[in-house]
Amino acid sequence: MHSDIHHLLHTYRSAELHREAAEFSPVRPGLRHRMGWTMVELGLRLAQAGPAPARAARTV
Repeated sequence: MHSDIHHLLHTYRSAELHREAAEFSPVRPGLRHRMGWTMVELGLRLAQAGPAPARAARTV
């Protein structure tokens, strides 16, 4: 491919990608999404806390 044509195609594609990026607006995460990540974070904290201390059996 001739370098001028390659440069022209690159310029057009770059402009197209810039237009698409300008139109894109990320959606705010909803309640379900935030609750899910909160539960993941809580689970990871509980997993890092280690096992609960063992209790000895009591006989009366």
